[in-house]
Amino acid sequence: MLDEPQRPDLAQELIRRAAEAGERWRYLTRGLLSAQDIDRGRLTDQANAGLVQRIITDHGWPGWSLVGEDGATAAWQITLRADHLIQFQRHAARLLNQAARSEDAHMLQWAHLHDRCLVHCGAGQEYGTQYRPGPAGPERLAVHDPQSLDERRARVGLPPAAVSLEVLRRRRAQAPRLGLVIEIPADEPSAELVSAA
Repeated sequence: MLDEPQRPDLAQELIRRAAEAGERWRYLTRGLLSAQDIDRGRLTDQANAGLVQRIITDHGWPGWSLVGEDGATAAWQITLRADHLIQFQRHAARLLNQAARSEDAHMLQWAHLHDRCLVHCGAGQEYGTQYRPGPAGPERLAVHDPQSLDERRARVGLPPAAVSLEVLRRRRAQAPRLGLVIEIPADEPSAELVSAA
């Protein structure tokens, strides 16, 4: 990973957009937004995805060398939230996988996006990173071959499934944090899945 990204301007824009959207998504996943706020948020998510699409067209996946680690994380977060652009997510997942294999991105970020794409096409997840709300809090969506889930998760740098679920349930029980935050969630559930399920 390079110390100084090639495009700090793109990094700053990605980080700013992801942080602003992240604030709204923390409220959305808890059902704390009005219908009007949700509609405005969809427009923002669409615009943010457009930025990532333009970067991909011009440069490929915005990895560490292009936008630094925080910028790459922001691009991943924006892409995860682009559920209205499923083909874009699939294309981005392929590029993110290549970047991770080239040590220009985190493999665990690819695992989240890969699972998201599998859920969109009705398949079981490979890494168990996507959730829906349930009576006792977040519930993991279907996973294929659950017996080897923790082995697959370990290969991409994710903690054991039970640990992630407990951390997520504790986080969901707390009030949403205020302020702009960029974070790599252990297994942050999809707000689309949370709000729809």
